[in-house]
Amino acid sequence: MSETSTGAAADAVAEVAAAAGNWRRAGFAGAAIGVVAAGAAAGVAIERLTVGRGMRKKARLALDASGPYGSLRGLPGQAYADDGTELSYEVDEVEPDSAQTPRRRRLFGRRTPAPVTVVFSHGYCLSQDSWHFQRAALRGVVRCVYWDQRSHGRSARGVAQTNGTPVSIDQLGRDLKAVIDAAAPEGPLVLVGHSMGGMTTMALADHYPELIRERVVGVALVGTSSGRLGQVNFGLPVAGMNAVRRVLPGVLKALGSQAELVEKGRRATADLFAGIIKRYSFSSRDVDPAISRFAERMIESTPIDVVAEFYPAFAEHDKTEALKHFAELPVLVLAGDKDLVTPSEHSEVIADLLPDAELVLVPDAGHLAMLEHPEVVTDRLADLLVRAGAVPASADARTSSG
Repeated sequence: MSETSTGAAADAVAEVAAAAGNWRRAGFAGAAIGVVAAGAAAGVAIERLTVGRGMRKKARLALDASGPYGSLRGLPGQAYADDGTELSYEVDEVEPDSAQTPRRRRLFGRRTPAPVTVVFSHGYCLSQDSWHFQRAALRGVVRCVYWDQRSHGRSARGVAQTNGTPVSIDQLGRDLKAVIDAAAPEGPLVLVGHSMGGMTTMALADHYPELIRERVVGVALVGTSSGRLGQVNFGLPVAGMNAVRRVLPGVLKALGSQAELVEKGRRATADLFAGIIKRYSFSSRDVDPAISRFAERMIESTPIDVVAEFYPAFAEHDKTEALKHFAELPVLVLAGDKDLVTPSEHSEVIADLLPDAELVLVPDAGHLAMLEHPEVVTDRLADLLVRAGAVPASADARTSSG
């Protein structure tokens, strides 16, 4: 390595150390956060050898201004959870005279029978906008509902949480029921959930098996898990991850109690966390920078106290028994084969428990497969809609990027 490269590398490592120092000076367990960040820090340091901080900031601003991702909007509505939390959703209705539109013909080949509603539930620290590509493809083809989970996106902060009640996956299942009651009170349903949204879907089945039996005609579980998330090592060495597990709940609680100060720290260390987000969201090296930035914006918009509120619920999540309610339905189980957040082995466990399900492991895909490889996810969803009877069984399902 040249003297110039050696100096640049040293500067990059010093920046990472300084970022951790900022957290320590704020009075938080910077060392623990450093362990979580370690897997991404090397990649961030290498990027900094060739791209200056000012240039990266300018690029982020340009991507924010020009990127179309997350710009699709539908007819807005509000549902109310059992604790009074206002849940925001949007509906994309079927075009009334769209039987012969090019988009409908491209995606399904013929008219979609009505009424079928596809309900999309997003993951932790994301929003309904994470389904951007699937929304573009399905728009006007089939009735779809997209909603923001409590304390995420456009939904209000959880009322129960402001009063000190911990978040639970069971609560999220009840929230989904409230959204269905408001946005799709009748007619067949196809349920689509990514990560935490998949867990939410399982909780719905656990609490409302009659709804699944009477109205649900198809289910898609994307990059999710039915339990044992406490065993995930996030691509870190086992010893390091064991240390993180011991301290992380307390660290997050401390961070959540000082949200304003921590948000300033997040902005000060934006480059470091952009690298972490990219590592844990995507696997491909050639992901469109605008898509990467789009994911970064969604995650950045989740307040640190919300991150802290939700994290403990995943260790307690176990909905293995609830999967039996999907046994008689067409089910798609899809995961990125390099997902570090909910590894594909968790999807394989789900598929083993639902032997008639279609299992799809997307090559070279991370946790956000629907953004990283949208054509694969959209094609498989289109096939599910055919199998669920939302479109004729003889239809020719092909991707439409909208």
